[in-house]
Order: sequence, then structure tokens, then C-alpha cells
Amino acid sequence: MTQQYLPQQKIRTALVLFLKGAATPVVLYFDNPQAVYMEIKQLMKKPSPVLVEKEANGPVKKISFVSTQIAGVALQEETYV
Repeated sequence: MTQQYLPQQKIRTALVLFLKGAATPVVLYFDNPQAVYMEIKQLMKKPSPVLVEKEANGPVKKISFVSTQIAGVALQEETYV
């Protein structure tokens, strides 16, 4: 019986940011996405606008937005080789 080669699959977590007025969500990769997720959730609770600038890893390197424009935030796990 032959064994099939299955590459080692890894899981990474992406932060998905939904902004008002944007057609598609923004997918961001951070070293600690859970901490950024909690920070954005706290910013969503504040009634006054705050300018947010984040430096991420991956295709999107830097993003700036106003906290009142956040429609939602989520964490997404994805597998990669």
C-alpha cells in the first residue's frame, strides 16, 4: 500500500475589517491578530471619532481609517501550506 504525500498544513488568523462605504472587507494579517481585534472592538464602542493607523503584514502594509467608519470586525482562520 502506498502512502500519499500530504504537505504540512498550517493555520493563520486574519483580521477581517468591514468599513462603511467600502464594497469589500479588508483582510489584514498581524503578528497578534487577537490583540488588534480586541482593540478595534473597544474603538467601536467609543462615540467620538478616532483616527486609527495600523501597520500589517501581508499584501496590505498600512491602513488608516476613522473609528466611526467601522461597520464590523471578525477573525478568520485559514489554512496554508
